[in-house]
Amino acid sequence: MPSFTIEAPGEAAPLTEQALLRALAAASSRDQNQIQSGTKQLQQWEKSEGFYKYLQSIFIERSLPLEVRYLAIIQLKNGIDKYWRKTATNAVNKQDKSVIRDRLISSGVYEEDNKLALQNALVIAKIVRFEYPQDWPDAISSTLNAIRGAAQDVTSQNLERALLILLYIIKELSTARIQRSRTNLQAATPEILTVLGSLYVSRVEQWQTTPDAGRQTERLMTQSLLCIKTLRRLVISGYEFPNRVSEVCEFWQMTLRQVDTFINIMRQTSSQSSSAQLLIQKHLLQLSKFHLEMAEKHAAGFVLLPSSLDLVKAYWGFARTYAESYGSKSTAAIDAGGDDDGDAEAMASEKLTLRGLLLIRACIRMAFLPVHTFRYRQEDEKEEKRQAEGMIKDNLLSQDFVEEIMSTVMTKFLVLRQSDLRDWTDEPEEWVFREENESEDMHLSVRACSERLVLDLSTHFKSTLTGPVLGLFHNVVDVNNNDILFKDAVYAAIGMAAATFRNDVDFDALLTSTLVPEVQKQHQGSNIFRRRIAIFCGQWILVKASQDSKAVIYQIFDHLLNPADSYNDQVVRITAGRHFKYIADDFEFDSAKFAPYAESIIMRLMALIEEVDLTATKMALLDTISVLIERFEHHIEPFAERIVAMLPPLWDQSGEEHLMKQSILTILARLTNALKELSTRFHAMLIPIIQSTVQPDGELSTFLLEEALDLWQSIILQSKSPTDDLLSLMQHLFPLLTFASETLRETLTILESYLYLSPSTLLSDDLRLPILKALSPLIGPKSKPDANGLACSITELMIRTASSLGGPTFTKQFTSDLVSTSILPRILSSLRSAWSAHCTTGPLAKLPAVDGIVETDYFAILSRLILADTETFIQAITYTPLASLDDEEGIIPSDPLPAENNLSWLLEEWFSHLDNVGDPSRKKLFLLALTALLDTAHPAVLGNLQLLMGLWTDVITELCDVDIDPITSEGSGAVKGEDSLVYNDISELTCIGEGTVEAPEDTRRREVSFADEVHRVGVVGWIRRKLGAAIQRVGEGVFREEWLGRVDRDVVAAFGRLGVM
Repeated sequence: MPSFTIEAPGEAAPLTEQALLRALAAASSRDQNQIQSGTKQLQQWEKSEGFYKYLQSIFIERSLPLEVRYLAIIQLKNGIDKYWRKTATNAVNKQDKSVIRDRLISSGVYEEDNKLALQNALVIAKIVRFEYPQDWPDAISSTLNAIRGAAQDVTSQNLERALLILLYIIKELSTARIQRSRTNLQAATPEILTVLGSLYVSRVEQWQTTPDAGRQTERLMTQSLLCIKTLRRLVISGYEFPNRVSEVCEFWQMTLRQVDTFINIMRQTSSQSSSAQLLIQKHLLQLSKFHLEMAEKHAAGFVLLPSSLDLVKAYWGFARTYAESYGSKSTAAIDAGGDDDGDAEAMASEKLTLRGLLLIRACIRMAFLPVHTFRYRQEDEKEEKRQAEGMIKDNLLSQDFVEEIMSTVMTKFLVLRQSDLRDWTDEPEEWVFREENESEDMHLSVRACSERLVLDLSTHFKSTLTGPVLGLFHNVVDVNNNDILFKDAVYAAIGMAAATFRNDVDFDALLTSTLVPEVQKQHQGSNIFRRRIAIFCGQWILVKASQDSKAVIYQIFDHLLNPADSYNDQVVRITAGRHFKYIADDFEFDSAKFAPYAESIIMRLMALIEEVDLTATKMALLDTISVLIERFEHHIEPFAERIVAMLPPLWDQSGEEHLMKQSILTILARLTNALKELSTRFHAMLIPIIQSTVQPDGELSTFLLEEALDLWQSIILQSKSPTDDLLSLMQHLFPLLTFASETLRETLTILESYLYLSPSTLLSDDLRLPILKALSPLIGPKSKPDANGLACSITELMIRTASSLGGPTFTKQFTSDLVSTSILPRILSSLRSAWSAHCTTGPLAKLPAVDGIVETDYFAILSRLILADTETFIQAITYTPLASLDDEEGIIPSDPLPAENNLSWLLEEWFSHLDNVGDPSRKKLFLLALTALLDTAHPAVLGNLQLLMGLWTDVITELCDVDIDPITSEGSGAVKGEDSLVYNDISELTCIGEGTVEAPEDTRRREVSFADEVHRVGVVGWIRRKLGAAIQRVGEGVFREEWLGRVDRDVVAAFGRLGVM
């Protein structure tokens, strides 16, 4: 083998084919220094012209070592994703692409090594996806020519190579998301089907009629297998309506015949070699995939293809035969040794059975749950769909057929197998994990699919199946029935169909008369049925269980979690622990009824977590405790210390298992919320965890940030007063406001909670400006509505807090900060843009920068400034320049608008926006603010007196009792009492139920809300005072003549009837 050397790292080496060869040799060597040096050199060259052309040249040279050629083709394949697109930076040039394309197919067809041939086929497929048919129109035709040419020589492997290339081309085009790729495939499908179809038929005939000739027969089988792999994808993706194509119908009928033939050959194990037998099984499984995919992706077409319903029955016939050997016959089967799923034939039979069951389920869904689409359908397509649904209902799903399926599934396929019983004992945790996960995906196992099939059949054929199913159930309900496996299977079916049979099964009676005695039995197999009882109760409590029965269920689970009982083996206890989650998550969970069993169940769950080894099992049990904490609320307090003490070792053991850490943080957050103020004793331990997790550049932040923020929020919510440790976390909020776009909402919510917790701290000189600077980019037309809304809410709260803490002086300073941080300029610019847009109509109409709820939020901020200090507000809008809406930094341009212009257009936009405000509290806030502007006696304010009077009339009529009969419209129309938003006692804002413990932040929020002018000031008195003061300021005569005289008489009359003045 030749040796290669390479320049040391850092040297500038020009790219040549020989230099590249040396780099590849170094990168594929066993010397670490050479590997690093070669890899670095390859990375430096990957953007260079000629790099990929030379890679292919090295790959084609068969005299080179395999590892060098393999690395070359891998580098070429990876480079296609990065640099083959025309729009890619440093894209491969046209000349190199042309050279590479010209050599691809021939190099693949004549490649001897299987691994290299596979990688080359992948390269071809990726390039075809980019360039067929525009830049490489003959890609598929060249491949077909290679197939035609190689098909004459049966002994050569060239045909297999060409078929492999075509297989991956079809794979790539059929899975492309771009419609153009699938359209191109459909255009080429007829020719491909003709070539491959005839080759497939001839090769199958050859190896069926030729006596077993060893290697030659296997080669023929391999070729036909590659054909059918390609054909099944081609027919599914290459035709929109395959049932309308005669060639497809012929091919379909042939595959139906082959299913029977291959099944018979497969059963004659002595007539074929083991490798040939395996290839036949692969053929059969490919055909079953083809039939299933046709049913799932072309539902109507499947039914309308020739003899399809007979095919379904044939698959069912195979499944029914296989069912006889599927399940265990007794619990003692575990002692018999042997294997029920180890050999290839058994595995193939199980896969074939699974496909048959999936095919039946697909037919049921076609008939009763057809897929809806927004795609326009022609009338003939709709007719085909109706015809297919009718054929399934009339010709397939007869009463006898449905009952046979249900009976077989319940009594055979839901029965635990010998391998299940063996794994139950040998690896209990793994078996439970496998069962729980497979049950979520029906494509993974016969039992999982059978469970879904039971649910479908019982839902759509309830009237037909109620009698037979309940008959089976009543046979096993007898406590003296000791056929554990059969009983387990029937209970599994009834549990899956709990919602269907909820009115046919008296669960409460069954619980006390049968399940309670069953769970106490002590004989062989009791552990199997105890596991089933845990699952069964978790299924039925969601649909039908009285409150008295729930107490019994708690007792049952307490018993099942008891490790002292030898029949509560690890599988039973893990299953009970996992499924108690559904018991605790019940909508009507009663803490009082659970309390007597709480300590025992919680302690046993915690002990079980320490006992098990699998991380997935620990997480599932932690999830149960987490749900229990959430539902048990403050009653969890006696167990809090022990729960918290259990978590640090789990955190340390988890290592790189960040999902475990997520579960732990979730439990801590829920525990903090459940304990309310009592959680304070844990805060000192939790704050360092948050501090280490929320660092933007930290590894933990990538995986745990969301959960850490939830915990952080929980601690603030449940803190009665701020601590130094909690306030020290504030510094970590600012980077999150800048970088954490996905968790921005949570971060803003935490900031808002800090403002409620320690307003003086957040409005201090150290934090006030940094907070406003962080909020500024979130306000404006370019920000997201939810982030904008939260930022405005925080700004509004800060204005109110500044006013209450420091009066007009602090308000003036805070308003200046709003200007310097560009928040107020952004708001005014956005409102000015909206006003300008609303002034345009017709073809010249413009879209406003902000509208709707965003504009309401901006006016709310202005309202708070007005109510805090009207004079400061007028000065601010007078001398605040408008920020450029195109400037993301919000830089303030010079040349402010005149004061009167600012207030004039602002009020015009404000009044026009009032019709879009539906929230009564917001509308009242705007009324208070706009009315307060009367103190300025500004012409722009008094000039809008008509609009202001209309607002007064509307809000008073909406919020106050008025002396008028709603039916006869008779009465004085005068206002009676204050508006409905005024609260006289803080308890009126309390909305928690009796016996519920309130979070400290809820108390703080209620106090802040109670102090709000919206809830403390009545609109009638406010209007009376402000209007009276304005009249007095300008003089009654001047007011009537110059301002009131401009108001429409009807508007004045409507306001006058209210009796405000």
